Amino acid sequence: MTARALRGRNALGSGGLEVVVEHGRISALTTIPDPGDGSPWIGPGLVDLQVNGHLDGDANAAHPAPEHIAAMARSLAQHGVTRFLPTVITASPADMLARIRAIDEAVRASTATSRAVAGIHVEGPSLSDQDGPRGVHPLEHIRPPAIAELQSWLDAAPGLLRVVTLSPHHPGSAEATRFLVAHGVRVAVGHTHATDAEIAAVVDAGATLSTHLGNGAHAVLPRHPNYLWAQLAEPRLAAGVIADGHHLPDSTLATMIAAKRDHGIFLVSDAVATPAALTEGGRSTVGGGVHLADDGALRHVSTGFLAGSVQTLDVGVATVARLTGSLATAVRLASTAPAAVLDDGPHWTPGARADVLVFDWAPGDSAITPREVLLAGDTATTAAADTTATAGGHR
Repeated sequence: MTARALRGRNALGSGGLEVVVEHGRISALTTIPDPGDGSPWIGPGLVDLQVNGHLDGDANAAHPAPEHIAAMARSLAQHGVTRFLPTVITASPADMLARIRAIDEAVRASTATSRAVAGIHVEGPSLSDQDGPRGVHPLEHIRPPAIAELQSWLDAAPGLLRVVTLSPHHPGSAEATRFLVAHGVRVAVGHTHATDAEIAAVVDAGATLSTHLGNGAHAVLPRHPNYLWAQLAEPRLAAGVIADGHHLPDSTLATMIAAKRDHGIFLVSDAVATPAALTEGGRSTVGGGVHLADDGALRHVSTGFLAGSVQTLDVGVATVARLTGSLATAVRLASTAPAAVLDDGPHWTPGARADVLVFDWAPGDSAITPREVLLAGDTATTAAADTTATAGGHR
């Protein structure tokens, strides 16, 4: 294969950058003179650790099928996402297992899909049963963790289970955490009403993440202590946050970024499937009856709770760039930071897989606009993403 060089403004630093790609890998990263304002930015592909679905692709489809996952991979690439975790949410044991198996089948059936799918995130079913923290997860399927069920997930998708989100208030949470960690799975605290002591117990057992910190919570909390402060203050928990303009106010997001810093925070989309019928009102596989508001927030029709987001990480990067005044910080939080959570090989360095994003962005833009996306050195897309169908919004 002939080596190929891509050049642009360095999205993770200053000046210009040349990326040489050969045999699907980065063979060189070289600083070059700043190519000027008319040139695109260049940086690593985006990594999303929480994607329930996107457009017509749905990890929680009523009839799970590998094509749903392949469709997610294709459409997410249009928005600059080169790796992601399809996220299976709370449902009956049989339905959750079927969705996990469909992801495994998708990865085994397609090289292109296997390159994009970094594993599986299971969000639930051991979450809070309280209104607010539960979000739109179905109450009838909330249940304590069971080692037998966790083992069934591991057996259904060997090597693919990467993250499990649970609420530490359940009896057996610490034991479940130790079991998962022993099998190479990251455990995240989320959708919880747990006490400080219960959170500390699962962290001591090996939990290392917080799922969409600041969401999946009561509308009103004690000033202190509460489960948000407990997670924000815990240096052993890296927090995923949704920067879509709906889930977290600017002041809250800015505080979390400042508290956790680059090494303890990363962006997720929490995107859900949005077939054309849903944009006109309908039922979502995440939350049931939902309404897509004019401002792009997807809300449950009865409770008003956010039911996931219809925006992707291209919007999150622009949001954080606006909030912090630093594109480099924003790109890091959507690429190298979540890649560090996966910890499955070198990233954005010579020898690493060539996941490259060439994009346009200027201060004030609501999203970055991909020009070209390389996935393992192959062109995933050269078309600018059409964001009109994916306007924003949480469980």
